[in-house]
Amino acid sequence: MKRVTLPFILLLILSACAPAVPTATPEVISVYSTAAARPWLSELYDCAGTEAVLSRLDDPSAASIVLRVGQPESLTSPAYQIDTEEILVVTQRQSPIQNLSLEGARALFSGQGDPSVQVWVYFSGDDIQEVFNRSVMQRQNITPTARLAVDPQQMSDALVNESNTVGILPRHWKAVDSREVFSIGTVPVLAITPTEPEGAVKRLIACLQK
Repeated sequence: MKRVTLPFILLLILSACAPAVPTATPEVISVYSTAAARPWLSELYDCAGTEAVLSRLDDPSAASIVLRVGQPESLTSPAYQIDTEEILVVTQRQSPIQNLSLEGARALFSGQGDPSVQVWVYFSGDDIQEVFNRSVMQRQNITPTARLAVDPQQMSDALVNESNTVGILPRHWKAVDSREVFSIGTVPVLAITPTEPEGAVKRLIACLQK
């Protein structure tokens, strides 16, 4: 039988009595994402890993990180580009609408085009609608007969399932069964913070930018 020496026994006892090393508590980061920016919300969760816990908020003014597509009309907080997104005018695949010019898209959404075409838009404060109004409508009003989509998923579903429809979609949300007829252009995807980011917030934004 192998003999165990006294010093070794004392070492085992001392090791068992040693206090456990405390594990770091993950920092809770509040996040708001527009509907169009949800694809990057998934990336943010991947970046958080075990270092941070993300808490989704419905109020962007209370969030530590706001994800959105396109620059807002008024931007006074720090903002960091994490990607780009192309904004498209999209039709139902069987629609007679062919490729549009900027003027043609503006006429269609202002109600001066084919009256049989059903136009779909978002509410005025939506990030994609802001890009569209600024780039295409240029102070002209949207036709009052336009139908309102609550998010890109509803817009995409309408453009696939309803005949002779036209709407606005980020490329990430375009279904294969719909057809793009005009590209509004590429805009930045932004992570906006209320103050200069520090700690976990700074690390998360750096991860998104990789």
